[in-house]
Amino acid sequence: MIEPIDFDRSVCGDLGEACQREWLETNGIGGFACSTIIGMNTRRYHSLLTAATKPPAGRVTLLSRFEETLVLGDERFELGANQYGEVVHPRGFEYLASFRKDPFPAFRYRCRDVELEKTIFLVDGENTAVVQYELIGELRNRPCSLEIRPLVAFRDFHATTHANNAINPQVVTQPGMAVISPYPGLPNLSFQHNAVFVEPSGLWFYNFEYLRERERGLHSREDLYSPFLLRFDLATDPGAGIIASTRSPSATPALLRDREIQRRASIVCESPVDDPFAKTLTRAASQFIAARGDQKTIIAGYPWFGDWGRDTMISLPGLTLVTGWFDIARKILRAFAASLDQGMLPNRFPDSGEEPEYNTVDATLWMFHAVHEFLRYTGDYEFVRAALFGPLADVIHWHERGTRYGIRLDSDGLLRAGEPGLQLTWMDARVDGREVTPRTGKPVEIQALWHNALRMMARTSRLYSATRLLAIAIAPWRIAAAISSSACFGMMPAAVCMT
Repeated sequence: MIEPIDFDRSVCGDLGEACQREWLETNGIGGFACSTIIGMNTRRYHSLLTAATKPPAGRVTLLSRFEETLVLGDERFELGANQYGEVVHPRGFEYLASFRKDPFPAFRYRCRDVELEKTIFLVDGENTAVVQYELIGELRNRPCSLEIRPLVAFRDFHATTHANNAINPQVVTQPGMAVISPYPGLPNLSFQHNAVFVEPSGLWFYNFEYLRERERGLHSREDLYSPFLLRFDLATDPGAGIIASTRSPSATPALLRDREIQRRASIVCESPVDDPFAKTLTRAASQFIAARGDQKTIIAGYPWFGDWGRDTMISLPGLTLVTGWFDIARKILRAFAASLDQGMLPNRFPDSGEEPEYNTVDATLWMFHAVHEFLRYTGDYEFVRAALFGPLADVIHWHERGTRYGIRLDSDGLLRAGEPGLQLTWMDARVDGREVTPRTGKPVEIQALWHNALRMMARTSRLYSATRLLAIAIAPWRIAAAISSSACFGMMPAAVCMT
């Protein structure tokens, strides 16, 4: 059993406390949904559906949120919460009895003597969000309906949108479906629903304030567009469901929910340790794995990072080898080996899909450590021979004779890197456009990683009887010896260096 994340009324009813707690859903292709536990968006990245149009990149925030109102008899209960300047309106968190994530985010609102539970999840492998509502309690012949207004942004997920006349207000409706196409060049968004009424009345909502962006000193206001209103008759059917997707939905919300529960349960069953905390970590680990073409990659962090070479190679052992996902590890290593250029691994793949950025000295060297760990866990030397050994040998050659940004082997056997205006290590912060810690020269951890790469390649050369690399193996061993005898080697972490 996994211990669920659960917050009761004491937290949900406290605006300050609740806004500090956030939930995340991912879809396995780079897209995501996230917000606070009361549904109030405090970041520009909060949304019900941020789609990856060029998985895992090309991310665009399509559906920001729903404005929801429960109408019970003659009373209206607005369940949302938005920040406008210094004012929060409406104050739906005052009706929120609990928030639970098990396995999906679930919000339970208490309005008079009835409760309404909302669940949100993303479908794996699709840019599809499913939101379901269930009325709990006796209506006692009272009319009851649920009104929902989608608020859409349709913009790059790093940006904000503002009221404009360029938006296409047309809503294409048919029974159980509404489709919008707000801007050229962006995907259509379809809404499959069981509402009894659709009112295609387009409205702009102005000046949403994102508190976390304001704290970061960034632009923090946004306008959102509502293309239509949906009304559900909960007295007739206590369950309401919406599937928001960039593709035509192929199943009902209930069926998609059952599939996702089964998929996530299978992930938990793969936990290497029969322990609740280990199972929780295993399920969390799966959210960082994403598709890159027909291979796999690792998202460096949500909500704003994509896949980065350094982060991928450092985290690969923990995310894929400890968990036993060896085939995923193979696909990640194969994908990144294909991206090597002039002996360098990309620092990152830009979100908008441009050419990768090759501006790091350590990401490539971390790949040797990841391959070493892969061999230690799997013993799959044949895969490494067929898919990785040649590209890694080429990396050694490029570093020996020199590649981008002054990365080259020096006469003392150490690896030199850097040019003015650059920072090539993990200490890559910039302030006012200037590098804080350039570290041009021979950083100590780079020598540890370089030594590790040489030792690994010399060892696997012998195992493979690879005469091509053995022809230069004398140089690596001489270099390794030079590093071993240097003063800096005494500072290197022993865990990095192979024996």
